[in-house]
Amino acid sequence: MDDLDFACTTCGQCCHDLRLPLTIVEAIDWLGRGGQIELLCEAIPWPVEPEPENAQAAYKRARSSAAASGTLPVRITVILTATFAGACPNLRADMLCSIYEDRPLVCRIYPAEINPFVSLAPENKGCPPQAWQTAPFQRGGILVDATTHQLIQQSRLMNQSEASLRMQICDDLGIDQAALANEGFVIHSPDSQALLAALERCRLSPAADNESAQWTFVSNRSETIETLASVGAVGHSDRSAANDTCGYLGFFPAS
Repeated sequence: MDDLDFACTTCGQCCHDLRLPLTIVEAIDWLGRGGQIELLCEAIPWPVEPEPENAQAAYKRARSSAAASGTLPVRITVILTATFAGACPNLRADMLCSIYEDRPLVCRIYPAEINPFVSLAPENKGCPPQAWQTAPFQRGGILVDATTHQLIQQSRLMNQSEASLRMQICDDLGIDQAALANEGFVIHSPDSQALLAALERCRLSPAADNESAQWTFVSNRSETIETLASVGAVGHSDRSAANDTCGYLGFFPAS
């Protein structure tokens, strides 16, 4: 949709049952408040560099880090998420945010999209119909609010600049399993104190990228594992990967 109206109704629907993407500083703050953080990992096979004019590939490259799975070059994307079932721990009974002035970037941007290749669609949002009938929000595909536009640019830059730090966190915690991109995520749930320490270390002492780091693909689809093996990658079933701190979130039925 090119033209959209929107105004928040403070219904609180967008503050329930989420995995909320965070920056590293936001993750440190979230853990400091007693919240839970997970790391969602996916791997993109990257045998050759795409053409420079491939804008979508360039977007993915900038937000991921080089690694390997067996002999297959890959790029790893790691997302730090605040995870909660039910209401956000910062949501008050009156459906207002108790940390409103310090709320994460993604909350400030919602319901706008951060990914430039994803169109804003009201049916994909948790907001009630009346929220989309009030004030001008988007005209000709361009956000009306300049502040939201600036926050989106800030979020994109942070996601790009922190990509290598998120990989450093994984290395620090011994995390090396990822799902095939667009097929799912491997969800890692490390001990909160260990994660907090790793976040602080990487923020204070960034390390050089390790492009030779070995990662393992995880999938719930046997044909995916077979195909990856045929091109030199290492992979195994989600059943053998599951444990107390690691699980698999697949987008497709197991096969």
